[in-house]
Amino acid sequence: MAPPRPYWKGYLKLSLVTCPVSMMPATSESEKVRFHTLNRTSNNRVVSRYVDAVTGKEVDEDDEVKGYERGENDFLVIEDEELESVALESARTIDIEKFVPRDTIEWIWLEKPHYLTPSDEVGHEAFSVIRDAMVAEKVAGISRLVIGRRERAVMLEPCGKGIVVWTLRYGDEVRKPENYFADIGDGDNDPKLMSLVTSLIEERSKPWNPNMVSDPVQEKLLEIIESKRKSAKKVAKPKAKEGEPVHAGNVIDLMAALKGSLEKKKPGGKKS
Repeated sequence: MAPPRPYWKGYLKLSLVTCPVSMMPATSESEKVRFHTLNRTSNNRVVSRYVDAVTGKEVDEDDEVKGYERGENDFLVIEDEELESVALESARTIDIEKFVPRDTIEWIWLEKPHYLTPSDEVGHEAFSVIRDAMVAEKVAGISRLVIGRRERAVMLEPCGKGIVVWTLRYGDEVRKPENYFADIGDGDNDPKLMSLVTSLIEERSKPWNPNMVSDPVQEKLLEIIESKRKSAKKVAKPKAKEGEPVHAGNVIDLMAALKGSLEKKKPGGKKS
């Protein structure tokens, strides 16, 4: 299976060491069942269009523009050229600014993973040196990267032969767990209860398998879709008119045809 097209292309840089790289999302939802909205009466797709909130008239694509709300119904218009002028160095370069011990970054800071690979053979050596040095020192790299016109803090960590780039949440996006867990007991537990629960954990412990997080809703939806697909193929066979041969698939039912012919010859029967 061919790898997906790169989501981003640029350079990985550490001081004077630079190599061209490509980045792809590490996760995908393309296999999820998706639905279109249809018109029940015509079975045609329903399309959405931008309309003016005041006049109700449809807005031409060329007239659509970004706006920053500075007050109620008061907007500052921002042109595409102005947005593009904000392009930063991090739009095309992942410059590793610092390194931190990997085990000091908690899971809650990690947002979305991307796979980073060298984009040509010339950069393989520089890429592998940076990767293997991080493995040896057990560190992760911290940098910044423009994704979707927004500069994001990112963490780079080795993953097999490649590197995973995690977008990181900003400091004001992460809530302190102490605000929620402060009133929970410290854990002066009954040893008998601990022994029982420990035994249950040991009994139910298994090696990790991706099937453990399969989506039963998706499976049921696929069953419904397959059932409807099969029923749509079953077309009711039309009833043969009187005197016409009845077809069983592609073979004419000769008995029915002969009976029809005899009925025509009987007194009162239809003349051919």
